[in-house]
Amino acid sequence: MEKIKPKAGQESVWDYPRPPAIEAVTAHLSIVFNGEVIADTNKSYRVLETSHPPTYYLPISSFKEGSFIEGTHSTVCEFKGVSFYYDIKNGDKVALNAAWSYPTPKGNFKMIKNHIAVYAHKMDDCFVDDEKVEAQEGDFYGGWITSKVVGPFKGIKGSWGW
Repeated sequence: MEKIKPKAGQESVWDYPRPPAIEAVTAHLSIVFNGEVIADTNKSYRVLETSHPPTYYLPISSFKEGSFIEGTHSTVCEFKGVSFYYDIKNGDKVALNAAWSYPTPKGNFKMIKNHIAVYAHKMDDCFVDDEKVEAQEGDFYGGWITSKVVGPFKGIKGSWGW
């Protein structure tokens, strides 16, 4: 697949750095699960890494109380450190391993302590401002795709050798 040239107002994920960058975001982010808004904020961070759509980290305090069930799954990122996963619960519905956080993030990523990222494909809907996001393919990466970001994106079968 060929790199998509961004139009005015768009970003190419192929222009994002490696190691990844992190930036504060004031866009309105919201997450709907089991028919109800469970997270809402205008203060978050996004991590930008070559070939990946942005991964958004929302403050834990922006989630409806009781939304998380501590999981047993964990992964390691060479840049951010050790992550821990959570199930998301709302009412009688549970999404397994739907969110993750870094309790003791490393280096430049210390600001995402007490923040949580969520897999868009495990929720009803996720929004950046009023735009419904598309989920990055696969169960490993958690990028949120909007009209402001172009790829191709890592995780899509057959693209860029992945």
